Amino acid sequence: MRCFRSGHAVVSLLLAIPAHAQNQQQMPRDYRGVQVFVPGIFVTPVPNAPFSATIDILSHENLPDGSVNTRTTSAHIARSSSGRIYNERRQLVPTNLKGEPQLLSAHIYDPSSRLSIFYNPYERLARETILAQPPAAPTNAVPSRTPVNDPYFKQEDIGTQPLGGLTLTGIRKSHTIPATMSGTGHDIVIVDEYWYSPDLSIYMIIKHNDPRTGEQIVAVSNVVRHEPDASVFAVPPTYKVVDETPPAE
Repeated sequence: MRCFRSGHAVVSLLLAIPAHAQNQQQMPRDYRGVQVFVPGIFVTPVPNAPFSATIDILSHENLPDGSVNTRTTSAHIARSSSGRIYNERRQLVPTNLKGEPQLLSAHIYDPSSRLSIFYNPYERLARETILAQPPAAPTNAVPSRTPVNDPYFKQEDIGTQPLGGLTLTGIRKSHTIPATMSGTGHDIVIVDEYWYSPDLSIYMIIKHNDPRTGEQIVAVSNVVRHEPDASVFAVPPTYKVVDETPPAE
């Protein structure tokens, strides 16, 4: 990639781009229909803050026929004093379903060795990988970076609130989709709220609302601030362990 050091060169490059193309670069992407992804809570692998907790997810999905598909799930998370983390993903189920939702996958990560393990009950496989760097938070699990000087994006601090002996700090991010691109004929405002616990170094509440697709709420509950049992961070004995670390070059 060439690096333009001259200011005149940069200006010339911008002028070479048609005005309508420059405007399109600042506009949001076209709306592609109902797409809902409900992430869990990203557990940061930090030491000296052990806990275990439950993640509750509630999803109200607006369907194309005008109906609303309401589903929920609960999963478990934990972190040891050394920073090792455990995180589950469980199936979204109807709200009237009794019992614990089916486990889809579980993730264990040890920051001291950078050993990452994913396992699921379908294959009965535990896939191990030594990561080159710590795992990144999945999309929507932490606030995305708000573009600077973009009229379609807004970020604001929304204060603090108590939760189970913790004090959470909140931010609200708003993303406006113009009527010409919203697929509805009028402006749409997508709102995300993130409530963070400095004591636990995780987001305790995430709220997402898009008038086109619906609302999702992810919340951490039943927090126990003690060292979890070591078995939480162990692969179940009935699983086959497979090393998928790429060979060193």
